[in-house]
Amino acid sequence: METTKKGTTIQSLQIGLGIVDLLAKEGRPLKFTDIQNLTQITKSNLYKYLNTLTQIGILYRNKESGTYILGSKLIEYGMAAADQENVVDRIAPYLQEINVYSLNTVLYSSWTNNGPMIVKEVKTNQGFNIGAQMGTLLPILSATGKVFAAFIDEHFIHEWREKEFLHTDPEKLNLLDEECKLIRKNGISFAREPLVSSVSSVAFPVFNYKKKLLGVITVVGFSDLIPNNEDHELSKYLINVSKEISASFGYEQHR
Repeated sequence: METTKKGTTIQSLQIGLGIVDLLAKEGRPLKFTDIQNLTQITKSNLYKYLNTLTQIGILYRNKESGTYILGSKLIEYGMAAADQENVVDRIAPYLQEINVYSLNTVLYSSWTNNGPMIVKEVKTNQGFNIGAQMGTLLPILSATGKVFAAFIDEHFIHEWREKEFLHTDPEKLNLLDEECKLIRKNGISFAREPLVSSVSSVAFPVFNYKKKLLGVITVVGFSDLIPNNEDHELSKYLINVSKEISASFGYEQHR
């Protein structure tokens, strides 16, 4: 077994990564006091660690709640390590195209152990609050969450579903299975105001040649601009774009 010689490691780096590891294992947003209690790092030092990790994008701090989650920079590192079939780079032009066509914010989300996470965002209005941004984990009843619930194997999402069910309206959950059937049939998902009042979303899957779900593209905007059925003009456009994107990854749709 390989051992580490004394004086050959940087303790402060180990502590900083320990904080990152803690947030990853907890799988939920943590406040400063939560992290301090769990790590026993002095408040003055912990402030410096959190401030540094936040500045470089390793962590993200929600200004309203003051809680910390894993940041977008970690997503970049993870995707670089796994090479994730260069999905984000390849779909970026489509995200821009959808943004121009719909005049709404467009998101790309991929699956993590803690649920679907936004990894790419193309904004229309910098001042428009959609209730989510890079690094945000999306709930199961969001348009994005429903697509993952519809297409990812139950074995992989069981724990996520169980956690989501603990704080989700039971009446809406009763409708989820039926919604998933429609999503699998029509290839598109809808959600009315899942995160922010007056803001709704529509989403569609991206598949690869193995028929594996690579991620989900979501259009977010004011509710009166976002469709709630597949017959809407924007819905038809998105379904066609969805087929085109998945085809670029070798996916063949069988009717």
